[in-house]
Amino acid sequence: MLLTTALLGLAALAPADTIPKRFSLFPLPVVYYTPETRFAYGAAATATVRFRRDAGFAAARPSQITLGAAYTQNKQFAVYLPFQVFYNHNNYYANGELGYYRYNYYFYGLGKNEVPRELFGVTFPRVRLNLFRRIAPQLKQGTLYAGLRYQYEDYDVTSVVADGLLASGTVPGGQRSRLTGGGVGLFFDSRDNLFYPTKGAVADVRTMIRNKAVGAGLAGQTTYSDRYVADVSSYHALHEKLILAVNYYASFTVGTAPFNAISLLGGTRRMRGYYEGRYRDQNTGLVQTELRVGEYKRLGAVVFGAVGVLGDGETLLRLDAPKIAYGAGLRFVINRRDHLNLRLDYGLARQSSGFYLTIGEAF
Repeated sequence: MLLTTALLGLAALAPADTIPKRFSLFPLPVVYYTPETRFAYGAAATATVRFRRDAGFAAARPSQITLGAAYTQNKQFAVYLPFQVFYNHNNYYANGELGYYRYNYYFYGLGKNEVPRELFGVTFPRVRLNLFRRIAPQLKQGTLYAGLRYQYEDYDVTSVVADGLLASGTVPGGQRSRLTGGGVGLFFDSRDNLFYPTKGAVADVRTMIRNKAVGAGLAGQTTYSDRYVADVSSYHALHEKLILAVNYYASFTVGTAPFNAISLLGGTRRMRGYYEGRYRDQNTGLVQTELRVGEYKRLGAVVFGAVGVLGDGETLLRLDAPKIAYGAGLRFVINRRDHLNLRLDYGLARQSSGFYLTIGEAF
């Protein structure tokens, strides 16, 4: 979610020490803008930790834990704790998030059944845990991890449009659902830079098996579903200051999952220009590219485009009905050491547009 990017991105603003400290704590402001929230304001504190076991290992990556809170112009509220932990010479890697949200969103229907937008309110706690162990250390380039995943989310819909689709009781999870489940995954990373790669690739492939959703059925019964996701990005230096970034994303849902847990298009990372969740269906596929022009006195620029499709149990992906989005943006380098950028994007799509101000690249 966006707040994860904002908090972990801001954590990199801490100044570098000649000799890195084993523990550092930094208070940070949080400010961002998206179509889903409008302006958001808050504060965070980030702890950076280096374990004693990794003393003397130059390639050891620092672990980070951030606690933050934000309030938006749309009267949304979030308390959020994202973390990433590296241990024992980067052989163990854990990441995830703990959070509580009081939010409102627009709902546009499911699959081919589109409806005029309906505003609904929701509160939910969220737990996501990913535990990885490095495998295949003989790889000449990149690092490959394999591990376990767990998620929990109690999605309580607190308000709906009286005569809308969510109020009809025909949408799985349209009134409430409690989702729990686990799975396995692979994570590969050969990027030369975490925040602004110029070469290499990163891949996150995961499956969540037999997720249990209490109250997600049309009559409130317990349902089960599997979800398979692949998120792969590659980076290519066309010139010293011209980078082509390409992202491939696919998500497939099998079984009956609540509407908030199926595949979607739109948002700050995929299909900028469309509202997050503007399209929801069992399956989605997406290709997006971004041409990044290097900075001149800290200022850079990008142009981007994306094509996405949706599908269901009858048609895996409806390739004859693509969704298209495109746009351009500016970048301002706020941390030269790590090339961390302030991102200002404007996306355009069919009868839709969006303005985005946040930290870090979309992919």
